[in-house]
Amino acid sequence: MPGYNTSDFINPSIFILLGIPGLEAAYVWLSIPFCVMYAIVLLGNFIILFIVKYEPSLHVPMYYFLCVLAVTDLVLSTSTLPKMLLIFWFNDREISFNFCLTQLFFVHCFSVVESGIFMAMALDRYVAICHPLRHSTILTNPVVGKLVLAAVLRGVMLALPYPFLVRQWPYCKSNIISHTHCEHMYVVRLACADIRISSSYGLFVLFCGKGLDVLFIAMSYFQILRAIFRLPTKDARLKTFGTCGSHLCAILAFYIPGFFSSFTQRFGQNLAQHFHVLIGNVYLLVPPMLNPVIYGMRTKQIRDRLLWFFGQKGT
Repeated sequence: MPGYNTSDFINPSIFILLGIPGLEAAYVWLSIPFCVMYAIVLLGNFIILFIVKYEPSLHVPMYYFLCVLAVTDLVLSTSTLPKMLLIFWFNDREISFNFCLTQLFFVHCFSVVESGIFMAMALDRYVAICHPLRHSTILTNPVVGKLVLAAVLRGVMLALPYPFLVRQWPYCKSNIISHTHCEHMYVVRLACADIRISSSYGLFVLFCGKGLDVLFIAMSYFQILRAIFRLPTKDARLKTFGTCGSHLCAILAFYIPGFFSSFTQRFGQNLAQHFHVLIGNVYLLVPPMLNPVIYGMRTKQIRDRLLWFFGQKGT
């Protein structure tokens, strides 16, 4: 790639995304599962939004949160996957400096927003199981709106320093990013400066953002389990715990790859470069794909509405 690995520049007008280093020969084949995943993300999340909008029985806090989750997943996947496919199909590796900063902001902002929505959904499950008679009076529509607004504002405030931190560094090493998108640590490592502030801030967001959310979710489920074990029969306990199944599957699909990706970026220097990049993409693409599948399969109202819809189409 002549001309790309430059030096003696301070603010590059473009960055070059390498994609997945070491797997260039397999780009066409790799594009197939990624394209299928993106199609499932788009179709699944739009179906969730459509069903919740037109099914009155789903106009309750849990499904309002699910709609926000669907929108968040659409933004997260759309901010990264189209550019990845352009790299795979057309070798279109260039990304402008400003667009790189915008992509970086959206990825980090909506990752935090998604974490906040999972925390709000845990609160909904806690109130529904531990205080069922007061659920409708505690989680009113204005309260749900304030929780969503708080999750979005927190995501914006925590993500806003990222582009400013990236912009302040001088870049005199290279403008080549060994990733499929502008991931924060991959960008700042190109700076010829002490980037400990950027690295420390990333860890701060990880622990004080998602880490606190995980702690709150764990506390909620501790209280939920206590309430469940007080129920008189095994059937009642299983039925009640079953109402949390979709949420538990979704949070595991989101947090496990997320924390694994963050820690391997900082402490997994001995791992192959393509492994880091693939894990980073799994974190951004797999949860948005799985969330509508999990809720569609495990939620009776959504499943019944889907069967009714396709039944009507078939007649």
